[in-house]
Amino acid sequence: MAKKKVLFECQACGLQSPRWLGKCTGCNQWDTMVELTSEQIKFIEESKGNSSSTTTKATSITEVKQENITRFSSGSKELDLVLGGGIVPGSLTLIGGSPGIGKSTLLLKIAGNLAKVKIKVLYVSGEESAGQIKLRADRLQANEKELFLLPEINLQTILGEINSKNYGFIIIDSIQTLYSNETPSAPGSVTQVRTITFELMRVAKSLEIPIFIIGHITKDGSIAGPRVLEHMVDTVLYFEGDPNSELRLLRGFKNRFGSTNEVGIFEMTKKGLLDAQSMAGKFFNKEKLSSGSALTVMMEGSRPIIIEIQALVAEAYGHPKRSSTGFDNNRLNMLLALLEKKLDLPLGTYDVFVNVSGGIKVNEPATDLAIIASILSSYRNRELSSETIFLGEVSLTGEIREIPALGQRLKELETQGFKKAIIPTKPLEETKIKCFIANEVSKVVEWM
Repeated sequence: MAKKKVLFECQACGLQSPRWLGKCTGCNQWDTMVELTSEQIKFIEESKGNSSSTTTKATSITEVKQENITRFSSGSKELDLVLGGGIVPGSLTLIGGSPGIGKSTLLLKIAGNLAKVKIKVLYVSGEESAGQIKLRADRLQANEKELFLLPEINLQTILGEINSKNYGFIIIDSIQTLYSNETPSAPGSVTQVRTITFELMRVAKSLEIPIFIIGHITKDGSIAGPRVLEHMVDTVLYFEGDPNSELRLLRGFKNRFGSTNEVGIFEMTKKGLLDAQSMAGKFFNKEKLSSGSALTVMMEGSRPIIIEIQALVAEAYGHPKRSSTGFDNNRLNMLLALLEKKLDLPLGTYDVFVNVSGGIKVNEPATDLAIIASILSSYRNRELSSETIFLGEVSLTGEIREIPALGQRLKELETQGFKKAIIPTKPLEETKIKCFIANEVSKVVEWM
């Protein structure tokens, strides 16, 4: 009688062992080894055999034919912008974000848009019943005959449904709730998530069906589950924004079919998550600025957005505090040290708080000058003009350096009716904006 072959695999790092280990020697974690089934062991052995028997020859890159990527619209201009122009058939997309940010709402709306143009859509939900989804679809006006609901968490049942009909778009809500009979572990575990993602990727590529996956996030804001999940999918999108605000930002962190520089801006309304029609006035108050507020222009991909920087400088009682929301705290400390060194401001005895209004996050140094202007405005309790914009990167030597896309930023200011701008260099293109050239921080202080 042939002896049954036994193989164990670590759920955390994937290390395989012929015997059970209480502590994995690969990742040093306890109780992560699970026994593989005979079918899984057979699949691993066949994979090794196929890889050793097949031979692949290298081809010159000049002889490789370029693939033409076809896309179709999702019915949302903002989502199409983030995806690089539309949905690619056979792509696997992962969407993450904090609870209540609007992931399920957006995808159900997209499902309704595609169903309207006679694309058969399957919405798989492991968290809600069909009645709950139906109730939300009524509010989103997404009730369409070509939209099919499947409240199921068993992967084999889901694959059977996919093969039974000619679906053109699939939504999985969410990957952490599904489980496979072939993997002996709980739903949401590392092994389950990895196995299910691999199966969904195989279905997407073989049947040329775009699949969107919703993923839960951890406390630090990353996608829950193994890191390999983000490596396996084609596109990774993250929802950002304050759940208490109506604005949401959809940012791409990985895209095999386009750029990751674009960002989609949505607005939460009674009818669900809709494309934000205009960004003018969404992130700033144009009527009148209070002391401690300054305006600047940030670039989100190819889109210039006017934002308001708010600062509060107050006398400290004890150890001074430095805090920022939407801006890098380390860079804030650098700018405060620069102001103390170059301008002899006694900010070491003051609390300094900086906030970017609208819940947006600033990731470029072009807003440094506006940060400094808002801090000086609050320190002196002096209001700045609501018609003036501050643009420039501030170095450790106190110099104000050039920023990219200056002409595009000034063009947006001109469209919104602004009249003045403090900039580091003369613009290359003609503009109606009255520009003041400032090469050093001290010159900005003199102007103020």
